[in-house]
Amino acid sequence: MSQTVKLAVGSLVVGLLVLALKTLAWAMTGSIALLSDAMESTVNVVAAIVALIAVRVAAIPADANHPYGHHKAEFLSAVLEGAMIIVAALLILREATLGFLDPRPLVAPVGGLLVNGAASVVNAVWCWVLITRGRKLRSPALVADGRHLLSDVVSSVGVTIGVLAAISSGWLWLDPALAALVAVNVLWSGWRVMSSSVSGLMDESVSDDVLARVREVISLEAVGAVEAHDLRTRHAGRVTFIDFHLVVTGATTVAAAHDICDRIEAALHREVPDSRISIHVEPEHKAKHNGIVVL
Repeated sequence: MSQTVKLAVGSLVVGLLVLALKTLAWAMTGSIALLSDAMESTVNVVAAIVALIAVRVAAIPADANHPYGHHKAEFLSAVLEGAMIIVAALLILREATLGFLDPRPLVAPVGGLLVNGAASVVNAVWCWVLITRGRKLRSPALVADGRHLLSDVVSSVGVTIGVLAAISSGWLWLDPALAALVAVNVLWSGWRVMSSSVSGLMDESVSDDVLARVREVISLEAVGAVEAHDLRTRHAGRVTFIDFHLVVTGATTVAAAHDICDRIEAALHREVPDSRISIHVEPEHKAKHNGIVVL
């Protein structure tokens, strides 16, 4: 089992634990704000299942029908997770509206808040693990899951503070008001998750920093060639695709051109792990004199 899949399984286990704790906290207090927190955790569990499926699909090797691999499954997972987050926000807004129309006093709030606080601590630790490890493994699904959990932690802290304020002041309307604020925060989280994933589905280029490093590697390692041009990059999950044209002189043999390409590819693999490189060799008259200068 790969590290990515292990983390996805861990997310599911943690999500179920947190959901159980938050549901217990709501049952102990009757707070709509805590109910909204539990509803968001329901989405976390579903999102963890989707992420687990996505990372397993993304790990399937390339085949005849998918010659470039299945890496984009993680982006699809993140988009679906964002959509589910938005649905959860709408459901929370519904509960908040009902709470405004029929406010009710809270029951045994201190014990419920302690249970909810324990769930928030578990979430905070796990979201840190997901974001740090997800970035290292270049897994959009795990990073998206971690960012969603981070918004859940922020919501939980705000809910706890607000419910304490509602208890001390006796203002029952604070409880549904907090639920509405949680819904707004959840909506923002869903938008961020979806927007960051759509770029991958649209074959967005790598970041400027990575692109600069790629250009530098080609410039340094293409000794014996004339120039490189038409550089294109895109990322799909943890894999980066790089392709460009390499111009060589007429005196360059096929074997020599192949050696240059091998040298460039080896250097790019060291600089950009999990990269897939395609180099098109061209004769000298194809030079455009506006690409990458070979040092």
